[in-house]
Amino acid sequence: MFFLSRQTVRRHRSLYAGSFVALAVGVFLLGLAATATAATIAYDAPPGSSIPVSLPGYDGEPARTVDVPLSGEDASGLQVVLSMVGVISGFITIFVIASTFAFAVAARRREIGLLRLIGATPGQIRRMVLGEALVVAFAASATGTVLAQLATPLLLAKASYTELAPVKLEPASPWLPLAIAMGAGMVVAMLGARSAARRAGKVGAVDALREAALEPPRIGPVRIGFGVLFLAGGIVLLSLIRPSSGEAAAPLAMFTPMLLVIALTLLAPLVVPWIGRLWAIPLVAWTRVSGRLARSNVVAAPRRSASLAAPILGISAIAGSMVLSLSFVADAAAATIRDSVLAPIVVTAPAEESASPAAGSGRPDRELRERILQTPGVAAVDGSIPLRLIRTDSDSAELEDAEGIDLTVAPKARRMTAVEGDLSKLAGKTVAIGKEMAGFEQYEVGDEIPVTYTDRSTDRLKIVAILADAFGVNASLIIPEDLARAHAPNAQPAQWFVLPADGVSPDSVVAGLDQNLAGSGADAVPAAVWEAAQDEGVRQGNQLGLILLLGPAALYSAIAIVNTLLMGSLQRGHEFVTSRLLGATPAQIRRMVLWESTLVGVVALSLGTAITVTVGILIRHAMTDGLADVAVTVPWGPLLGIAGTCLVLAVGAALAPTAVILRHSHPSAAAAE
Repeated sequence: MFFLSRQTVRRHRSLYAGSFVALAVGVFLLGLAATATAATIAYDAPPGSSIPVSLPGYDGEPARTVDVPLSGEDASGLQVVLSMVGVISGFITIFVIASTFAFAVAARRREIGLLRLIGATPGQIRRMVLGEALVVAFAASATGTVLAQLATPLLLAKASYTELAPVKLEPASPWLPLAIAMGAGMVVAMLGARSAARRAGKVGAVDALREAALEPPRIGPVRIGFGVLFLAGGIVLLSLIRPSSGEAAAPLAMFTPMLLVIALTLLAPLVVPWIGRLWAIPLVAWTRVSGRLARSNVVAAPRRSASLAAPILGISAIAGSMVLSLSFVADAAAATIRDSVLAPIVVTAPAEESASPAAGSGRPDRELRERILQTPGVAAVDGSIPLRLIRTDSDSAELEDAEGIDLTVAPKARRMTAVEGDLSKLAGKTVAIGKEMAGFEQYEVGDEIPVTYTDRSTDRLKIVAILADAFGVNASLIIPEDLARAHAPNAQPAQWFVLPADGVSPDSVVAGLDQNLAGSGADAVPAAVWEAAQDEGVRQGNQLGLILLLGPAALYSAIAIVNTLLMGSLQRGHEFVTSRLLGATPAQIRRMVLWESTLVGVVALSLGTAITVTVGILIRHAMTDGLADVAVTVPWGPLLGIAGTCLVLAVGAALAPTAVILRHSHPSAAAAE
């Protein structure tokens, strides 16, 4: 059967070209993520850029020492992004391959029926289809791994010395990551083709010959069962996106659409015709004959319509949910910063000093603080001491941001609401932590946190308060100012929150600060201006993350959309010739294909929009609970761009081969077929 599989692939090169390209691109992305991740793992930090930390052991394990990299000397950020890229690429790969192989088998129903008629058993048919998948998978995976190896040095050069990887990355040994990528491609292809092979084995000889031009009206109970199961799983994940989820709400908003996309893809032969009928109502009223034909084609061929809609549904739901969710997360972050800053004026530190707070031998912060306090109209200034420390547990060590505060000023300049404990007890070797850290690590008031400072001294800090989270304003760990100064004697505050005296206008204080701070490099602005700058920084970071996460996936999905539509159109030559024989003109056929591809695209975008809106509403509620006057920023440009690009690709990929087929066909060809 493997010989027959190779011959079949060679004979149907145009039919399997889409599967080859889709899998090759998927393996290329997986291989690129794997080789780049291997480079980050193989990176050796320079001496002195990490701190050895002793861990006491866990569940009877002996104590051990681990090296914790300091800030700016590791590529962990790039590792996280590459892992997410690999997950998204792997999901879309298996998703697209399953769709393209299902379409390829559906397009060969007459051929499979003839094989069954001459004695081929269902098992032989299944092995033949799986053999075809193996041939395509091996060639595509090998091509993808070679391209990934060639592109790895370019990716590492672009990623080095960036925010995600502020180090120089060099390619590591490629054999293991490329072998993993190639193996993953083979497994993905076989999994994607398995359901198509099983469906092909169930084709009966007489039924296939009778239904070669018409698909079965029903789908199997197994497919329905898995579709309902994935739908239930997606609904469960949706129910978990709530205020109590904390930072877990964002990952849930990213992965929940994947389950819903799988569910709707499995149930698409049932869902697509129903929604297609609804969208066809205005189309038929406007176009009459061509619209009615388009509706009939979508409804009469539910499996083909579902396969064509699948890649559009996948990218629109996943990309749309991520774009909308990140925008709402940025809205919540901006509202949190606005509600947490009580001081009306913010002074930002000079860039050189704030970027390297431990450098230098003097106390530039003391001089700057005195300048601020000497400005007429200034009552108090809150300039916390930033430092980093390593929070240790029985089996882990995490580098955390901390700050030392002056308890007499900081709670007046920033909102520091204690949900448990008493912040006024912050003195000596004590700490106040954020609510989210307390929830994740199961800390309670009175617990002690083992820490290691960057000067390599160790301590145990007693928790005296758990504070409401104020990301972007308050650090996750807050300690007394004298304790922070003892372990970071040269640290420079990144910003000062300035409190004017009673009855003094903040604008006049800002003007006075501009004069008094001239030449220092510091900048005094109203708090609203500083908050807007922080919001812009968050959105720019989100935009970079979207490009890294969705850029490869979007390119891959675009290729998948074009491949699937091309495959669909190239298999309809006999149908177009028959239509010409019945009197249809080429222009009428082109209009029918135009409305049919548009209808399929609109149906897929409708389902993707439903997922996007549902996830967006839930993530907004989860992130903005307890915040007042949160702006609603809907990124219409990217969302409409996703929808428009999908429609343009769908229509173009359907019309282009149709024009070629009509140009080289004549009604007389019907007799030859």
